[in-house]
Amino acid sequence: MSRPMRRIEIAAIGVLFGAVPIIAGFLAGWWISIPLVCESWVPLCALAGLLVGASVDAVFLKTWVRRAYSMRPSVWMAVYLFYSIGMFGFFVGVPVFNVVLALPAGLFVGGRLAYSGADSTAMKAAARRSAMFTTGVLGVVCAASAFIALASPSTASDLQGMLGLSFRVTRPMIIGLILSGGLSMLALQWWLTCRAAERTYRYLTASANPPASGGREILNWH
Repeated sequence: MSRPMRRIEIAAIGVLFGAVPIIAGFLAGWWISIPLVCESWVPLCALAGLLVGASVDAVFLKTWVRRAYSMRPSVWMAVYLFYSIGMFGFFVGVPVFNVVLALPAGLFVGGRLAYSGADSTAMKAAARRSAMFTTGVLGVVCAASAFIALASPSTASDLQGMLGLSFRVTRPMIIGLILSGGLSMLALQWWLTCRAAERTYRYLTASANPPASGGREILNWH
């Protein structure tokens, strides 16, 4: 039997879902307009795209939030991929910040499992499957970043300047940094996803039947 959604879940899911049309609209308005209008009109087109995204949210967001836990996993996988690509592009191919996405992924998975009344065994299995997905996505991101770093002739000098190194950075050093850093990030991604899912599940399961005085903390959208 499913439990009511808490305010914090509704807010978090609303932000995760609601930002997608707004960001996508803004970027679409910006990039699509570049070859079509003069430069001074590009920001206005981007703003128009943002407003279209906000309008989509105004119509559909409440329904999306209400149905979030019953949606196909592929929908949330697509949302995760959207943020992964956006994060990768925003930080110009540096994959370190993509690790942060393990937290909202784990939080959602834990919330969904607690909402559906899954037992501890099912929770751990689902957390591992989610970690496989998020770590796999990060693996692709790391591979793309490694390709860019190895193909760019300025990577060595960029690292020297960024880290303030007094010695010359060689290609073997770059490869070693890519391998060690990539494996460390993949391990961290797996751990964060599992831990976030498990902690969220246990917290929400433990508070599924709060005392009457805490009733205002729960919203039932059904």
